[in-house]
Amino acid sequence: MVLSSKSKSSVEFLLKEKLNTPVKIESALLSGGGCINECYELKTTAGKFFLKNNDAKKFPGMFEAEKKGLQLLNETVHGISPQVIATGEDGNEMILVLELIEKRSPAKEFWVDFAKKLSAIHRRTSNFFGLDHDNYIGSLPQSNKKQDSWNSYFILQRIEPQLKMAVDEKNLPSVIHRSFEKLFLRLPEIFPVEKPSLIHGDLWSGNYLVGPDGGVRLIDPAVYYGFREMDLAMAKLFGGFDASFFKHYHEFFPLENGFEKRIDICNLYPLLVHTNLFGGHYARDVQSIIGKFQ
Repeated sequence: MVLSSKSKSSVEFLLKEKLNTPVKIESALLSGGGCINECYELKTTAGKFFLKNNDAKKFPGMFEAEKKGLQLLNETVHGISPQVIATGEDGNEMILVLELIEKRSPAKEFWVDFAKKLSAIHRRTSNFFGLDHDNYIGSLPQSNKKQDSWNSYFILQRIEPQLKMAVDEKNLPSVIHRSFEKLFLRLPEIFPVEKPSLIHGDLWSGNYLVGPDGGVRLIDPAVYYGFREMDLAMAKLFGGFDASFFKHYHEFFPLENGFEKRIDICNLYPLLVHTNLFGGHYARDVQSIIGKFQ
């Protein structure tokens, strides 16, 4: 897909306003990995940038939320995510311009560094679970209404909205509610009590890059203050993380006993999200996990 002349003009105007200098796009190379947004690597008279654009009416507030998430991660660990250059809207089109990460091979200590930086993110805590604004996970809205306990937050803000959607769309049978209700009753004995940690929220292998220094860069956040094992469990769900990553993380920020037994419960949330986005075997995975609580 070619970047339209209208989009080019919008981006050039936005960059001119933000950088306080005239900017012309010299080339726009379509970038892979953008299953939700149109993504381009831009070469301009002001340097190289990464562009995302999408329909502002279809995904209201998506890029503003992504901007806040990236900034929150960068405030916590400097340079962990691409710098936000500019955001804006032109009619129905929304635009997000980011620092272009020039990809390199991972450094020798990549997984140690990744584990250390993720543990530093998780050490940023809050007095509540949630966030001061809602955002998205993938293309689905994610509610971050504040709760005092992780168990309440996990039920009300994570599982129930996705479960209702899956049942309403007939991706899951309505009787599955009974098994979830039994799980909910057992959550106090499943999850240890910890302070709410800042988490990436969508930590799979497609959402980290290797930067020009050989270190990790995190992209496409779905941040909130939650239970830190949500990130680690999701990192195990789809693969792409070396086993040493989890070992090093535990050295930097030790996990409570029983993490391996909690992985499937944590991953009910991303699996429900994927059930609502793609259906198929993700629904079967949900049923397999929750079937243990019949």
